[in-house]
Amino acid sequence: MSASPPSPSSLLPDPGAAAGFALRCENLHRYLGQGEGRVHVLRGVSFEARSGHVTAIVGPSGCGKSTTLYLLGLLDQPDDGSIWIRDRLMSNSSDLDRTAARCAHIGFVFQFHFLMQEFSALDNIMMPMRKLGRLTEEQMTDQAQSLLKVVGLGEKGHRLATQLSGGEQQRVAVARALANQPAIILADEPTGNLDVKNSGIVFDLLTRLAKENGQAVVLVTHNPDIANRCDEIKPMRDGEFVR
Repeated sequence: MSASPPSPSSLLPDPGAAAGFALRCENLHRYLGQGEGRVHVLRGVSFEARSGHVTAIVGPSGCGKSTTLYLLGLLDQPDDGSIWIRDRLMSNSSDLDRTAARCAHIGFVFQFHFLMQEFSALDNIMMPMRKLGRLTEEQMTDQAQSLLKVVGLGEKGHRLATQLSGGEQQRVAVARALANQPAIILADEPTGNLDVKNSGIVFDLLTRLAKENGQAVVLVTHNPDIANRCDEIKPMRDGEFVR
């Protein structure tokens, strides 16, 4: 007998981050390049992401927004500074530990959906669950179908990614980001490739589900309309947060 799929309101990360912070960093520095071409990209960035809270990082191109997001997502390592994921220091962890933490605690939504085109929407959502390995195949299928219903694509689970519109593919990407019930959602220009209507749909969907599930959302955006609908805006310039 299969386990029943979780309802949207039950897709909750475990509590435990002190003072409601799912992620925090202190004094992050990052350099790129070598010798005379070395660039100080981040200059002492400190940040806290609260559960159930949506934060937008804004600023001109090249100011360090995406670099900050990749460090917070453990996709890169800082040259100095500390990163905690749910009160566990991760900035100096091994590649194996960082990979495990990303899989268990962080969901990513990028500007381009990065779906596997030869797989169905359902299979794309199940990929993070297969990597984490906590559920049976039947439980993963049930949960993926539940998430597809939540994002309004319950009847399109068996369609290939190529058979979905751009807005639908990005909604599948949102469902995939939620697949392992992460504590943190990191989004890099999640509506950048969409028209105004679909931008609103994807943003509303992402933020509503994250708030219902008590997840922290940190997104990078150039879209002032999207930024102004977040709980907090963190302007960045020349590798630093500014007031």
